[in-house]
Amino acid sequence: MIEDKVTPNDTRVPDRSQFEAEDTVRHIWSALDLPATALSSLNLPRSGRGYLSSFKIDHIAQAAIGLSALSAALVDTVRNESSLRAVEVHSGHASVEYRSDSLYTLNGERPRAELDPIGGLHETSDGYVRVHDALSNHRNGMLKLLDLSHDASRVEVAEAIGEWPKLELERAAYENKLAVYALRTFAEWDALPQAKALPDCPISVTRLRDGGSSGLPAHMLQNSDRCLRDLRVLELSRVIAAPVAGRTLAAHGADVLWVTSPKLPSLPALDIDTGRGKRTVQLDLNQRADHAKFVELIQNCDVFLQSYRPGALALRGFGPSDLVAINPNIICANLSAFGTTGPWADRRGFDSLVQTCSGMNVSEAAYFGNLEGEAARPLPCQALDHTSGYFLATGIAAAVYKRATEGGAWQVDVSLAGTMKYLRSLGQVVPLSGTGLADEVVPDCYFEKPESGFGMLRAVRHAASVEGAEPGWDYMPKPLGSDEPRWL
Repeated sequence: MIEDKVTPNDTRVPDRSQFEAEDTVRHIWSALDLPATALSSLNLPRSGRGYLSSFKIDHIAQAAIGLSALSAALVDTVRNESSLRAVEVHSGHASVEYRSDSLYTLNGERPRAELDPIGGLHETSDGYVRVHDALSNHRNGMLKLLDLSHDASRVEVAEAIGEWPKLELERAAYENKLAVYALRTFAEWDALPQAKALPDCPISVTRLRDGGSSGLPAHMLQNSDRCLRDLRVLELSRVIAAPVAGRTLAAHGADVLWVTSPKLPSLPALDIDTGRGKRTVQLDLNQRADHAKFVELIQNCDVFLQSYRPGALALRGFGPSDLVAINPNIICANLSAFGTTGPWADRRGFDSLVQTCSGMNVSEAAYFGNLEGEAARPLPCQALDHTSGYFLATGIAAAVYKRATEGGAWQVDVSLAGTMKYLRSLGQVVPLSGTGLADEVVPDCYFEKPESGFGMLRAVRHAASVEGAEPGWDYMPKPLGSDEPRWL
């Protein structure tokens, strides 16, 4: 077993550069205080071409998906009072699943990329910032901050941003509830208090309440076909990371009820991929009847999964302490951008923005020799999103196991920045020349071809295999709000 060691810098980023995927699984599993004997049931064979990146994306993809499947199988041992099922994740399939949001086709056509009219990297008076505008409220707010009309061109936006110092624009965007971050080096990120606030383990599982009955919920019957069959998950999520967590739980049999608001913008191209396995309802919490129905769903759920900005749901009376008062045995699972502590804990953020502000994009560009003078190079997939999603699913399954064996209510926390720190700790390598996974045609064996509510879907199958309880999705994507707000 390879142990991690700490490198001598201010943020104490551990040096795990010698880790293999098995070491990463073992390290996180141990940090979650789960039975070490379970690790022998996981097989992680290497296969397929990897990503063209200095960061070890293929490594963390295999480890994260392996963790999520192994923790689901652990819950199954409690349900059936049985030995742990064999779990396997091939590295090639795991890496392909990290591109599931861009690889699927609907009626033979690839998803249209979400419009990004003003987003991306922009030069400032003293550096660069990255603007996130996939959501219309962020786009419109950015135009207002720059004192531009709603139909301003990208050139006009670039000119306006060019007059700002990067940190001043980042600060102004934060104060106006927008998503803009300055491009930083690792050294610049490491000097920030927020970097020091990140934990070494990317998954936190803590007890919210002592006592209560142990065991699994009565509706999770023995001898089911999947490890998490009938686990009730109430999901409030956006974009990729938390939706991937819900999709993963659904692959192992959970009843995932995805709640969205009819008043908030959706992301159809992403929703089709991450909506697999879920039933979908729309509730307006400002309406009395919908609010009452939402509380009823919380009373009878097992897991409350959400990815809104920290504190946003607490303002509506649905923070962790409120949820425990409604449902004393609940598991509260949260996905955030920058974690639960530190001066940036309440900030908005997305995968691309965390890559930008943390130094990843600058370092990736440097490893590629700053080709054509590029200041920043994004990762070849949304690695922080996908990894965080599988980490969150792992934490949820671990909390289900702990509730079953110890009782109580539990809280699970994962952040994009915490995932970034762990990926960084695995070290970097000089990328091989030639093409990587993102440039190749993916073999047909990795896909499933079901009918969906939008037409014929061809999408990446889940990469994990569990002996005698194979993961898969019972429901295919459908228009938001297609289902009734009730548990099965």
